[in-house]
Amino acid sequence: MEVMAALSAVNTAIKVVKATVSTCQNLESLGPCLSQFFGAKEQAIAVVKKGGFKGSALGQAVELELAIEQAKAFELEVKNLFFPNNMDVWQRIVARSKQITSDQIQADKRAREAAARRKAEIEEIIEIVLFIVITIALLGTIGYFVYEAVQQCEGRCGFQR
Repeated sequence: MEVMAALSAVNTAIKVVKATVSTCQNLESLGPCLSQFFGAKEQAIAVVKKGGFKGSALGQAVELELAIEQAKAFELEVKNLFFPNNMDVWQRIVARSKQITSDQIQADKRAREAAARRKAEIEEIIEIVLFIVITIALLGTIGYFVYEAVQQCEGRCGFQR
């Protein structure tokens, strides 16, 4: 994702959440907007970690960092605005977020380990096939030379009497 797209996503998400906050009747109606906001915030953080800025890197980095800080401040504002009476809900949300992150890390780790195992299995199969091919080629070559030697004897060899 481009830096400017990340900035735009964070700013748009903040605007949507603020508009929804002013009109929402209950906490449940805020869920999808908050989900969009947190997703945009994570994408912006991923862009910062990834790097690869084009153009004025310093200018983009400043804008992106300020947008991330604005998102963090807005997150705290939302938490304080909507969750004082529902702090247990907020704590469960944070705990669920940590669990999901942990699950994603574990899934990524398992995928990397599975890929490494698969690669090792493929390399082992290749080694076995190469060993078999080389062995067959070697035995074939030896067999050919033995056959030619027997043909050269034309019945005069000691083992043929």
